[in-house]
Amino acid sequence: MTPTAPRFAVVQVAVQDMAAALAFYRRLGLEVPDGSEDRPHVEALLPGGLKVAFDTVETLRTFDPGWTEPQGSRSVSLAFECASPAGVDAAYRSLTAAGYPGRKQPWDAFWGMRYAVVEDPDGNAVDLFALLPPDAMEDVEESLERRSAGEHGVGTGSAPGSVTA
Repeated sequence: MTPTAPRFAVVQVAVQDMAAALAFYRRLGLEVPDGSEDRPHVEALLPGGLKVAFDTVETLRTFDPGWTEPQGSRSVSLAFECASPAGVDAAYRSLTAAGYPGRKQPWDAFWGMRYAVVEDPDGNAVDLFALLPPDAMEDVEESLERRSAGEHGVGTGSAPGSVTA
């Protein structure tokens, strides 16, 4: 990067309800300043120096009166790495038990990760993931082979490496 090149520094999330959004992201481990639930703009510093900023829709419209909320499918999602495949399951259970919608239950993805998707209070997709151990990947590869042969599918919402009939 040249000294004059812009540096990617912030991911901005538009929110309808700041308190609800901050409660969700705190459950995922973001360190958000206490007492910021009533503020129109809140930032959380991430490891490595990147920030995530939350702005209320009202705030966005103060400097961009024509701003409209996205409709339909989103092209960007936030992803949170969990410490283990079991951590993905635990985070998914914790968030859905707290009332946040689960978009996709945990599953072992063919790209080598335990994966799940939940929604934040504004309907944004939030991915949860962790690398699968090598032995679990063998099970996923075998189930994909059976699936392509029309025998079985990869399990969802079960232990890493599991296969459902």
